[in-house]
Amino acid sequence: MRCLVTGAAGFIGSRLSFRLLADGNDVVGLDDLSTGSLENLSDQPEIDLEVGDLRDADLVTRVARGCEVIYHLGAVRSVPRSIAEPVLTTEVNVGGTLNVLMAAHEHGARVVTASSSSVYGDQDHYPLHEQLVPRPKSPYAASKMAGESYCRAWWQSFGVPAVSLRYFNVYGPRQDSTSQYAVVVPLFVLACLDGRRPVIHGDGNQARDFTFIDDAVEATIAAAHAGEEAFGRAFNIGGGQIPTSVNDLLAKIALLTRTQPDPEFVPTREGDVLLTHADLSMSSRILGYHPKVAIDEGLKRVVEWFETEASSRLIAQV
Repeated sequence: MRCLVTGAAGFIGSRLSFRLLADGNDVVGLDDLSTGSLENLSDQPEIDLEVGDLRDADLVTRVARGCEVIYHLGAVRSVPRSIAEPVLTTEVNVGGTLNVLMAAHEHGARVVTASSSSVYGDQDHYPLHEQLVPRPKSPYAASKMAGESYCRAWWQSFGVPAVSLRYFNVYGPRQDSTSQYAVVVPLFVLACLDGRRPVIHGDGNQARDFTFIDDAVEATIAAAHAGEEAFGRAFNIGGGQIPTSVNDLLAKIALLTRTQPDPEFVPTREGDVLLTHADLSMSSRILGYHPKVAIDEGLKRVVEWFETEASSRLIAQV
């Protein structure tokens, strides 16, 4: 099977591309490398990577030619960045999704698109299930909600088999720790390993449903093979455990790194939510999704990877 992965040089996109290749698929990648890195794909030269912009409709249509599935992971991803750059976020996330759906319609491809748990905002009912009315709090969340709506409309209007996945805080080895918009797990791990003070926004009692990268990849592939009941719908992709507070997350990482960090508490960021907790009933029933990697095991793998990377850098400098 020939597949297009947008955002192929990103964290989830590169892991997904590797898995697709391992399963015997041909993989075409599209990435503008604004946040993705060629280093993420350095182990897999078989990936046919096109460097370009999702806002270029002709480009998206061209690279999708011959593809049976489009995995649409390319986006401006960060909540804080979306508040700083709302126009760019909307143009890339909404316009890019529209271009992907138009290309899928022209070439007869299925679409699996990355949405986000951020579409829920703060709710009165937990765990979060897909029938709740979304309450997006940021331009990023609003753009993902719009993308879901386009997927639903393209299935209803044009018969494009499109499935949206609401990822809940995906983490794992190789996750970017250098961007100003880097997420909490790699930031905490590196701060502990480097002897720096980890930064906690708010009081640290906000809790997240953390999803290990391997589970997210499995869910994404499962969505591409789902039946008609899944088309036009959005599904929660979470870790399958009780959410972990930011304070508890740091404590777990401190234990794994054998450190005693002194966190710096700073004001809460705009657009952040208090709690994410995925109800996986519908994902389990329709997609067959059952996460396998618990938070303690996942964090252990992340710490081991960063420790190996640090050792490799030291050896290279000698």
